[in-house]
Amino acid sequence: MVKLTKIYTRGGDGGETSLASGQRVAKHAPRIRACGEVDEANAAIGMARADAAGETNVILATVQNDLFDVGADLTLPESETALRITPAQVDRLEKIIDQFNADLAPLDSFVLPGGSEAAASLHFARTVVRRAERAVTALGETEPVNPHVVRYLNRLSDVLFVLARHANDRGRGDILWKPGG
Repeated sequence: MVKLTKIYTRGGDGGETSLASGQRVAKHAPRIRACGEVDEANAAIGMARADAAGETNVILATVQNDLFDVGADLTLPESETALRITPAQVDRLEKIIDQFNADLAPLDSFVLPGGSEAAASLHFARTVVRRAERAVTALGETEPVNPHVVRYLNRLSDVLFVLARHANDRGRGDILWKPGG
């Protein structure tokens, strides 16, 4: 377990930070950018939790913990002993998607982000997760990335989409796109 006794270290004052391995890298390095995007996604999910209740809140709490695992995975890219996102975590998200999607109103158009406050927060979190996913896939073009991290983020945006529809009266309160409207 991590124990933080001092919040500031001054170690980043020169524009560098440390990976979990201790390696120093620029704060704007692609790996740090990806970690920052995942951190922002986690904060957006925290905001969505403020409007969420019941099972949705429990799911989002687990997701927030998983996103710290994603960060740990990203900061130790080639370690044999590092915490890794696993297929089981991706499978768990797929089960959530299937469970919540089963009772949603069918879609005959794209859904505009909004509706209830809870749904709007979940849609916003979904877009932030998509940005994190883009940062991780960009990183993967030049540096090693656990492929399960990409799969996890991809499924997570789908989870947030179905949870947003669920928060909109199981899709009946969705705001649908009207092409040319």
